[in-house]
Amino acid sequence: MNNSAALSGDDFKQRSRDQWSANPCGAIAADGFEPGSREYFDAIENYRYEVYAPWMKRVIGFDGFRGKDLLEIGCGTGTDLLQFARAGARVTGLDLTPRSVEIAARRFEVHGLEGKFGIGDAENLAFPDASFDAVYSFGVLHHTPETGRAVSEIHRVLRPGGQALVMLYHRQSLHYWGGLVLKHGVLRGELLRYNLREIMSRHVEYGAVETLPLVKAYTWAEARRMFHEFASCEISVNQLTRSELRPFGRLLPERLFQWLAEGFGWNLVIRAAKSSR
Repeated sequence: MNNSAALSGDDFKQRSRDQWSANPCGAIAADGFEPGSREYFDAIENYRYEVYAPWMKRVIGFDGFRGKDLLEIGCGTGTDLLQFARAGARVTGLDLTPRSVEIAARRFEVHGLEGKFGIGDAENLAFPDASFDAVYSFGVLHHTPETGRAVSEIHRVLRPGGQALVMLYHRQSLHYWGGLVLKHGVLRGELLRYNLREIMSRHVEYGAVETLPLVKAYTWAEARRMFHEFASCEISVNQLTRSELRPFGRLLPERLFQWLAEGFGWNLVIRAAKSSR
């Protein structure tokens, strides 16, 4: 059994470094292209916004931060950060994994855009108070041991009236209960050997090597409580693919499919504003 209860926070952070060093975010979509080439980055981008999550550009609103100082925590290969920069934001990309920082910086070089990049820990941001107008983190903070501390750090580095935009995995989703609990936990008997967090580590962030990074999921209410320091907090739900609903996914009317995605999708999208005082 993978005894994750015995691991320290530093152990989990090292697992995250190992995971995304071996499996850069989105790179599986660019197999066959030279890493670091324009074609490599374009393949990752096209898959993200056209195949995997076509709702993202509409919901995130990358073009709403023109002229703002924006920090991304967990920039990965720089796909989302590039969209903010293209739309006129002054961007800083931070990641725990040195390889991700190198790839993201290369991506900006290829596209001829400016950005600042650094290696850093979400739980201990190396920036003064009130450094940014916006902080963005998509699919990252549920991998760090002290997610609540990371949210407090986001609040600290935001300027008055600044905005946080964060995605966390959704525990009340079809993917959690159908794909992880039922399929892997019950039908494949993994609950006899692992707890649910270990099952998520084995099946959510998988890749060429079995690094078993920390993976957590949250309810809507838990997410709202974590953002209690903020003056306002709005939460929406999305992320579902028709292949996850096999064998009936292709047959569902689009309206019903979107209803399921926006009620029981795998992503909680949290938009919170710091007080302007």
